[in-house]
Amino acid sequence: MSNDRRGPLAEALAQQGYLVLDGALATELERRGADLRDALWSAKLLIEAPEMIRRLHYDYMGAGADVVITASYQATFEGFAGRGLDAKAAAQLMRRSVQLAVEARDEFWADSANRQGRLCPLVAASIGPYGAYLADGSEYRGDYGLSEEELMHFHRPRMAVLAAAGADLLACETIPCLAEGRALARLLHEFEDATAWLSFSCCDDEHVCHGEALAECVAAVTAQAPDQVAAVGVNCTPPQYVAQLIAHARAATAAPIVVYPNSGEAWDAAAGCWLPGTGGTDFGAAAAAWYAAGARLIGGCCRSGPEDIAAVRATLAAEFA
Repeated sequence: MSNDRRGPLAEALAQQGYLVLDGALATELERRGADLRDALWSAKLLIEAPEMIRRLHYDYMGAGADVVITASYQATFEGFAGRGLDAKAAAQLMRRSVQLAVEARDEFWADSANRQGRLCPLVAASIGPYGAYLADGSEYRGDYGLSEEELMHFHRPRMAVLAAAGADLLACETIPCLAEGRALARLLHEFEDATAWLSFSCCDDEHVCHGEALAECVAAVTAQAPDQVAAVGVNCTPPQYVAQLIAHARAATAAPIVVYPNSGEAWDAAAGCWLPGTGGTDFGAAAAAWYAAGARLIGGCCRSGPEDIAAVRATLAAEFA
């Protein structure tokens, strides 16, 4: 990883003017037949079916993604310990999540046809929130009852492994509250070569899920680690809120804005399923609006797939044709 904010992410943005992120990992793996009914969610496949993860990374790059996000969102020492894995085995699986993405990137880039008009894709190592480990939906509430120091203690060991695993940057994502955002930004100082984007989950067009204003969160994390927060924004948030959230974020920071919303479909937590007929997003049209609003890193989260990322790519490429 670069220790300069003008590192891989900024360099790529300077060259192309935008970056296309990948789409959903877990829900797309489920669509492809994976059974993720497990507290480890997509991290379960690091143990059981790593080739499915590697293939999906490759497919997202084929669809046009300039950045792929690793399958480490729900990979924690505590979570793997619940499956009987010791710290050494857990760390190896975290490193494996990065290795799978790097292998897919190297295979993709080895084909000269894939290099035409493209940047070499970047690998972002996912760091999910504390609520992802709890596997109870609290990444959409942020009601942990933990201090910043306690959250730093939880995230530190995993961040240490992933920061040294060979990714181009970290993706601290689906952050539901100011305290966790500050904890993650503070931790970056302990890994001087690391850069990261921080993206928050939001409940409306102004507030993160815990209730703080997104603008307050964005200002706090960029002020905490201005040379290491390479981008900031929102993810796994209903798409209808995104344009206004971009405006709030831009008012609070000069850093690039990252957005990768979910599809807009509703999740029934009690039944553990997506509700049919509750939404869906034209990611191509939405990408045009989000770019116009000021976002420069654009992709998808839950219930998006390679076809959505291809639409984002086509839209943004047309902006620069």
